[in-house]
Amino acid sequence: MIVVLSQGCAANFGDGEKIARILSRKSEVTFTFPEPGAATTNEKVATAPEAFYLNVCTVKGNAGALKLLRKAASAYPNVPIYITGCAPKDFREEAIQAVPQVQFTTLSELEKDPPLSSSTLSSSTEGRGSIISSTSKSNRPKSPWSNANGLKKTGASASSAALGVRNVLRESPFVGIVNIEEGCLDACAFCSTHLVKGRLHSFSPNDIVDQVQALVDDGCLEIQLTGQDCACYGFDIGTNLAELTQRILTHVNGNYRIRLGMGNPRHVLGYQEALLDCFTDERIYKFIHIPVQSGSENVLKAMNRRHTARDYATLAHAFNERFDKFTLSTDLIVGYPGETAADFNDTLTLLKETRPTVCNITRFVARPGTVAARLESATSMAHLESATNTAQLAPANLAVPDTVKHERSAILAEAFQQIALENNRKWIGDECIVVTEKPGHRNGTTIARNTAYRPVALQGSFPAGQTLRVRIKDAEPFALIADLQ
Repeated sequence: MIVVLSQGCAANFGDGEKIARILSRKSEVTFTFPEPGAATTNEKVATAPEAFYLNVCTVKGNAGALKLLRKAASAYPNVPIYITGCAPKDFREEAIQAVPQVQFTTLSELEKDPPLSSSTLSSSTEGRGSIISSTSKSNRPKSPWSNANGLKKTGASASSAALGVRNVLRESPFVGIVNIEEGCLDACAFCSTHLVKGRLHSFSPNDIVDQVQALVDDGCLEIQLTGQDCACYGFDIGTNLAELTQRILTHVNGNYRIRLGMGNPRHVLGYQEALLDCFTDERIYKFIHIPVQSGSENVLKAMNRRHTARDYATLAHAFNERFDKFTLSTDLIVGYPGETAADFNDTLTLLKETRPTVCNITRFVARPGTVAARLESATSMAHLESATNTAQLAPANLAVPDTVKHERSAILAEAFQQIALENNRKWIGDECIVVTEKPGHRNGTTIARNTAYRPVALQGSFPAGQTLRVRIKDAEPFALIADLQ
C-alpha cells in the first residue's frame, strides 16, 4: 500500500490524485495516514506502507510540510518518502536536514517514468537528497485526460455510480478535481509558487470536457475547476475560462455543479461579461475567488500584482449586483514590507466596500528567494527601488513589526466576520437544496453546501453526497444553520 498525502489548495490536491492514479497501476493507494499498529478502513495498512508520497504546500511557510515529513519519518523510519508539490529550494534544503534519506520527485517525472513495482520503490535511490529544478516547458504535466492518470474514456454507468463504484481514483467519491492549467502569467513579489510551477500551460478544452464527463458519470456531484490561476486559463491556446465553462455546460450531461477556482482580477476583466453569463446556469455555484491581497495601490505595486484595488472592486460590484446573495471570496495580506497605517486603512476600506463572504487573511511571511524577502530587509528607498522599481513607500524600516501585523490582522478579521455574518443572515428563512459534504466540527453535525457554495450546518449525521431540502434558521460568520424540511 502506497500512502499519498496532499496539502494546500485544490490544484495541489488535484495533482495528488493524479499521482495516486499513476501509482495505483502497480500498488494499492490510500489517502489516509496509517497510524502505526492500527488498520485503516480497508484493513490493509496495519503493517508499514510501501512508500509515502507527500504532496506538500509551502505557500505560507515550510512548517506544515516539515511537520508532515517528520511525522511520516518518525512513524515509519524504514519506509521511503518522496516529496512532490510546491517544494522550493529552501524547503528542500530544510527537508534534507530534517530527514536525510528523503527523495524528491514531480508529477511530470512520475508520468514519464512511473515506478515499475513496489520493490523499486524501496530500492530506488535516485533523487535522494537532491535538489530538483523548477518546472521547465519540456517537463510539463500531461493533459489531465490520460490513461497514465488512471482516467477511463468510458465512464461508469449510472447504475455503477449509484452503487458507489469508482472508476476514477480520488479522495472524495462525490467531488471531482480537474486541473485545467498549471503555472501563471504573473510574478508576484511575495510568491514562491511561480518559482516551482513556471509559466502558464493550459490543458486542452476537449480533454478537460472528457475528464469532467468521466467524473460525472462516475458519480461526482461537484466538479472543481482548478489551477494556479484559473483566470488566465487558455490565454496561451486562444481561449479563456468563460469559453471553457460554457463548453463544459454544453457538452457534459448529468447531475453536477461546477466550482470555479481562484483567478487574478486583471485577467477576469478581459472577459467579465461572458463569465457573468456563465453564472446564470444553475450548474455553476454562485461563488468566485478573486484575490486582491491589498487595498493600497502602493502596496499592490510593491507586490507586483499588476492590478489595482479598483479593478477588484469593479469585479466585486459586478458579481454582487448581478446575483443576489452571491459568494465573493478574496485574500488579503497584512504587514507587507513598507505597509503604512494609511495603506492598511485603504485595505480595511476596500474590505468594507466590497463585502466578501469569504476572506483569507494572512500575516506576511517572507519566502526565501522572492523579491519580498529582499524588501523586508531593505532599509532605504534605494534598496526598495532596486528590488521592485515600482513602489513609492516609506523610505526606511520596511519590515512591519510582528506586533503590528497581529494588530492589523485582528482588526481586519473583526471587520470581516461582521460583514460575513450580515451576508449570511440574508439567508435566514430561505428554503434551499443542499448537498452533504462531511461531518461538522461539532459532534453530531454535518456540513453541506448550498447553491452559493456556503457551508450549511445540519444537526445529525448524514452520508456525503446526499441531496436534502433545508430551511435556514440561523447564521454565523462562517456557516449557515439549517433544519431539514
